[in-house]
Amino acid sequence: MSYYFAIIGTQDNPLFEYEFGTSKQGGDGQARFAEQARHLNQFVLHSSLDIVEEVQWTNGQLYLKVIDKFFTSHISCFITGSNTKFLLLHQPPGATTTSSSIGGATTTTARSSTSVGANPTSPQTEEAIKAFFTEVYDNYVKAVMSPFYKVNMEIRSPVFRQRVAAAGRKYL
Repeated sequence: MSYYFAIIGTQDNPLFEYEFGTSKQGGDGQARFAEQARHLNQFVLHSSLDIVEEVQWTNGQLYLKVIDKFFTSHISCFITGSNTKFLLLHQPPGATTTSSSIGGATTTTARSSTSVGANPTSPQTEEAIKAFFTEVYDNYVKAVMSPFYKVNMEIRSPVFRQRVAAAGRKYL
């Protein structure tokens, strides 16, 4: 599975971004997003913010599960008490989108896997994503408690980036 993780501030500004792949079950930790779609990841996450704002008032939980779908990619969300949003775009491993150009016409096909591990809405996947969000949230709280951090400021700490990567390897 390929993942694109972003922390969005209270003013809908990106505070942190990280792209990675699955490390479990023999994965190498590299994201496998199609090159043509890679630049759309940030746009797709930000387009789901309207849905997040609708869902957060109907659901009393911090973890909102899968809130949106864009072709084969799914977006999961976790909201902090200060209304900072953690968004994770995840794409199942068998759902890679390929594109070919024949005589000026572009054809796009998508392959999908039927395995349980590739199902983004399965209970196992949901629990793994929830555990990932919980660990990242713990590290986020430690990062923003720094006296040098200001609200809605970009998180540039290499230690925080390493801890997000470690959580990704551990749970996803």
